Amino acid sequence: MKPQALALAVALGAAGCVADAPAEAPVLPTASFAPEPGPGTPPVAFAWTDLRGRPLSTASMRGRVTVLAFIATYDVASQAQARFLTALSRRHVPRLNVALVILEQPSNQPLVEAFVDSLGIEYPVAFADAATLAGEGPFEGLHHVPSVVVLDREGRERARRLGLATEQQLDELVREVEAAAK
Repeated sequence: MKPQALALAVALGAAGCVADAPAEAPVLPTASFAPEPGPGTPPVAFAWTDLRGRPLSTASMRGRVTVLAFIATYDVASQAQARFLTALSRRHVPRLNVALVILEQPSNQPLVEAFVDSLGIEYPVAFADAATLAGEGPFEGLHHVPSVVVLDREGRERARRLGLATEQQLDELVREVEAAAK
């Protein structure tokens, strides 16, 4: 980790921005899979702008399996999730789309940019919209960070995993979604 990012993380922790871990962590389910979509099942409709000003949307991701990781910069598991997503991206792009969705307010952009720079993230990173931040909208009920959603080539949600997904678990999710499409 770069010294600036480490100093920022320490400062946030000292300022009380990082909550104390609960005495006993809740048990989260592993991946859940959506039923096979029927004919005419619409894609998940989302549209954000990434940090570089490019669209990150249903339309821009269509045609490839897409892995969206929902994270928060202040969460250590989210940092690990971003690293696992980077490894997945390096092995499978251009066959696969990957992107980070930041579950924080856009006012945290300097912190997010430091996070992206310190981890060397090259894939799209976007802030979630207000509905997604509230656990509503196209990814309703998504309240855990990190979380991963896998969309099929048509943009339909096929799998969701709450909690940290390792590189191997991400590979398995992608393979299962690709196999279901055949």
